Amino acid sequence: MTRQMRLGAFLFGVGHHAAAWRHPDVDPAGAMRFDFFRDLARKAEAAKFDAVFLADNVGLLAGSAQAISHSAPIYWWEPLTLLAALATHTSRIGLIATVSTSYMPPYHVARKFASIDHLSAGRAGWNVVTSGSDAEAANFGLPHQRAHDERYARAAEHLAVVKALWDSWDDDPLLLDKAGGRYFDPAKVRRIDHEGTFYAVRGPLQTTRPPQGHPVIVQAGSSENGQALAGATAEVVFTAQQDRAVARAFAQGVKDRAQAAGRRRDDVLVMPGVSIYVAPTRAEAEARFETLQAFVDPAASVAAFRSFLDWDLSQVDLDDPPPPPPFTQGWQSRQALFYDLAQREGLSVRQMVGRLSAARGHLVLIGTPVDIVDELEAWFRDGAADGFNILAPILPQGLDDVIALVLPELRRRGLFRADYTGTTLRDHLGLARPVRAPAPGPASDAILETQA
Repeated sequence: MTRQMRLGAFLFGVGHHAAAWRHPDVDPAGAMRFDFFRDLARKAEAAKFDAVFLADNVGLLAGSAQAISHSAPIYWWEPLTLLAALATHTSRIGLIATVSTSYMPPYHVARKFASIDHLSAGRAGWNVVTSGSDAEAANFGLPHQRAHDERYARAAEHLAVVKALWDSWDDDPLLLDKAGGRYFDPAKVRRIDHEGTFYAVRGPLQTTRPPQGHPVIVQAGSSENGQALAGATAEVVFTAQQDRAVARAFAQGVKDRAQAAGRRRDDVLVMPGVSIYVAPTRAEAEARFETLQAFVDPAASVAAFRSFLDWDLSQVDLDDPPPPPPFTQGWQSRQALFYDLAQREGLSVRQMVGRLSAARGHLVLIGTPVDIVDELEAWFRDGAADGFNILAPILPQGLDDVIALVLPELRRRGLFRADYTGTTLRDHLGLARPVRAPAPGPASDAILETQA
C-alpha cells in the first residue's frame, strides 16, 4: 500500500490565528465550552484524523491579564481533564495533550496518562515540553525559568522514570482468583527504585500497564537539546518549519539521531504544523487570509512577541528590519526561526509580527485544494514530513474547510486513509507497541510487606 500521511487536528482556542476570535463567523466564547471541543473532536474522528492535539502552558502569557487582554483564551482548559472528557465522546481518534516535565512530577504524569490510555482503550499521547517562560516559573515558586540545558536534562530523566513506571506492571498480572483470594500475581509487579540527579521515585504505579504499553510520546522541541531528546525518545515530533529544504534537513537529522540511539528511522514521525487557508479559488483563499490579517493590531503583536519569545521590539520602528533576538533560555529555536525568516525574506518588524499572528511561526498555505495538496505532497515525498499537524486558522470553519476540500484531494491521490484500520493511536500511526522493559526493583511481595 502507498505510504500515507499522518494528520493531527490541533485544537487551539477558537483558531490558530491570533485574531480568530474577532472574525465575524467565530463565537469567541466557544473556547470556554466543552461542547465546542466535543464537536470538533467528533468532526476530526469522522474525517479519520489520527489524533486531536491540545497544547498547553501553565502561566498566563506575560503574567498579566491586562497585557494580553486583546487575545482570546487559548489554554483555558487543563488538557488532561479535557482529554478524559473527550475520551467518553469519541471511540477511535487519538488524544494527545501537552504536559510539562518542569512542573508535574513523573509519578503524576505516568499515572494520569496511564489512566487516560485505559479510559480511551489505548488512544492517549503525551506531548513532552519543558516550559520556557518566566510567567510559568513564577507559578511554581521560581523567580525565573531554569536554564535551557537543565530543563532538557530534567526532561530526559523525567521521561525515563515515567516509562519505567508504565513498565512496573507486566501486561498480564491479573489473576482474579476468587477462590484463592489472589487479585494479581505479585511476581508481575515491581518497584522501579529510581534514584537520579533530579528525581527519586520508588514505584510501582497504581494501575496496570497502559493498553498501548506506553502512551505515544510526542516531543515539540526543535533546539539542539530538543532534537537530541526527540532522537532518543520521541515517536512523533511536532515542529515549526517554514522552508522545505530546512524541514527535510531537520526531519532526516532527527531520524539520524534515532538511528544512532539504536532505533529505526521509522520509529520517529516528523509532523510540522501547517495553517491552511483553502477555498475553491485562490482569490477566495487569499481573501480569507486577508480578512483575518486586517484584525491584527501591530502594537499588540509586538507585545505578544515579547511575551511569547522574550524578544522586545517595542523600541524598534515597525517598518525597520528586526534586530537579532536575545536567544534567551526560553524558545531558542522559535526565536531563530523568526529571525532567519525575516533575514531571508527581508521582512520588517510589522511583517514579522504579522507572521506570528498568522500561525506563530508555522507554515501557512493559501490556495485551492490542488494548490494545498501539491505542497503537502511535495514535503511528504521529499522526506520533509511524515504528516502534518493541521492548525485551523478559525474554528470550527477552518477545520470544516480542510475536511471538505483538502482531505478528498489527499484521498484521491492515495495519500490519506478512507477509514481507520486499527483501534489505538499506535495503530493509526503505524508505531509498534513497546516491549516491557524489566524493572530493577523487588517484586510486589516485598512492597506489600513494607506496607503492612
